[in-house]
Amino acid sequence: MKSLIDNARSFSATHVADPRHAEHFQALEAGQSPEALFITCSDSRVVPALITGARPGELFELRTAGNIVPAYPDDGRPTGEAATIEYAVRVLGVRDVVVCGHSHCGAIGAVVRGEDLSSVPAVRDWLEEAVPPDAPVRSLAGHSSDVAEAVQAHALAQLETLRGYPCVKEGVEAGRLRLHAWYYEVHTGSVRVHRSEDGGPAFGAL
Repeated sequence: MKSLIDNARSFSATHVADPRHAEHFQALEAGQSPEALFITCSDSRVVPALITGARPGELFELRTAGNIVPAYPDDGRPTGEAATIEYAVRVLGVRDVVVCGHSHCGAIGAVVRGEDLSSVPAVRDWLEEAVPPDAPVRSLAGHSSDVAEAVQAHALAQLETLRGYPCVKEGVEAGRLRLHAWYYEVHTGSVRVHRSEDGGPAFGAL
């Protein structure tokens, strides 16, 4: 923690002393108006602001193990994921939602390789619910160290789940909301995007 604390101390001192930074942060006091909701994995190697160059106030983030978007809760029980998505779309009015998977994803790697997760039952149950035994992604590239094909297919599956959220469905149908699937390579820093107009599962350069 020492290096993190030192950096936080330096960050605070720098931004308080520099009037250019102070003005930007003071403007955030009035509220937020992010451009996009960025849904990605909790993996520490994935840093949305680094990937996109976003400044404070420009991205609304949702991070889950395996960048999973659980199905919209139709049993009346609230979830943090549904609340985050609904708030971003209906209250903040984001125009874009990005689901970003990444190479060497431990969650998706465990799924496609059929790893024993009995020692982490919460993780096991989370993945089993989101990626059931009959899900096509389970048969993809289990031998690959970066599980790229499986991660990309998984990101597209999360977009389909998102379409089942009432707020997302309304936004897409009204033309107010666009959905995107990205793939980030942690070992190169490159980003690929799925272009729905091309059809198929392929991801290409931005």
